[in-house]
Amino acid sequence: LPGAFLDFLEENGLDPSMYVPRYIRVKPGLLEIEDELKCKLQKITWLPGFFSIPPQIQIAGSKAYQQGKIYGIDAASGAAVLALNVSLGDHVLDLCAAPGAKLCMLADLLGSSGSLTGVDIARHRLAACRTMLHKYSVGDRCRLFVADGASFSLLPFRFAEWTGKRSRGDRKKAKARSPELIFYGRHSGVVGLCKNDIGYDRVLVDAECTHDGSLKHIQKFENWGWETLERRVLDAKRTDSLLHLQLQLLTNGFRLLRVGGTLVYSTCSLTVAQNEDVVKQFLSANYSAELQEVEVAANWPCRSGGIPKTLRFDPKTSGTSGLFIAKFTKL
Repeated sequence: LPGAFLDFLEENGLDPSMYVPRYIRVKPGLLEIEDELKCKLQKITWLPGFFSIPPQIQIAGSKAYQQGKIYGIDAASGAAVLALNVSLGDHVLDLCAAPGAKLCMLADLLGSSGSLTGVDIARHRLAACRTMLHKYSVGDRCRLFVADGASFSLLPFRFAEWTGKRSRGDRKKAKARSPELIFYGRHSGVVGLCKNDIGYDRVLVDAECTHDGSLKHIQKFENWGWETLERRVLDAKRTDSLLHLQLQLLTNGFRLLRVGGTLVYSTCSLTVAQNEDVVKQFLSANYSAELQEVEVAANWPCRSGGIPKTLRFDPKTSGTSGLFIAKFTKL
């Protein structure tokens, strides 16, 4: 590792030699697949459906993976999804949906109820989400939009408005301004809502970040070149632009949340600037936003963040990749 990144790890109290297992999620109701993977699956007691596997095990060649029975997702990422406390019938928005593992987990939690809307600015990355939804047979109630999450504006009931009293010309103009719809599950239709229910019940904003908390991501720089890491992760100009984007994503996600709904903001960065500082700036400008305790986290192997009620996962404390979680409700 380059000296600059070793200094970064030391500032955040992390040991660069820390071992972090790989994690997979087994779809609900399926038997264990140890014989097929030829390894022992270690059940994650604090996160239903999750198992850790030795890092040398490759799941891509297994029948279980090819048949859509398991998929790779870090336990900390699963915790961010669980923090949303999704209920049957909820209308859920995943504002930064790619690469799709959290989207699939949300779809699993919703089952045959509610609706799930996935948004990402990169079409090819969202196409990968569409492939995952098909592979794991969880897309019937999901729709995917290629759009900028910082300005996405379709609420769960918006399609119903196009069939109302608007003129044909108005509907064409509205459609022209709309994001590109690339997937629409057969049961993802949306319902008319009463005034107090306008908005999504649950919003996940797993924001774009420097990914410095993801050891799997950092390992890629061995091939990309460590000078690339300093430019893409440690460069102050890039961080400043990300902070602006993160605040925009959080603000827009909250705008699309209904009163009384739940929003989870997360990043896989270890920095204070991309986490606590963004939360503070957001709260100072949004008086109807209130931080909430993550009640399901009572037995999670994480530590408190720099702001009360926020959480931090990291390799040293949690044995996972780094992740910050803040949970909000709209008053």
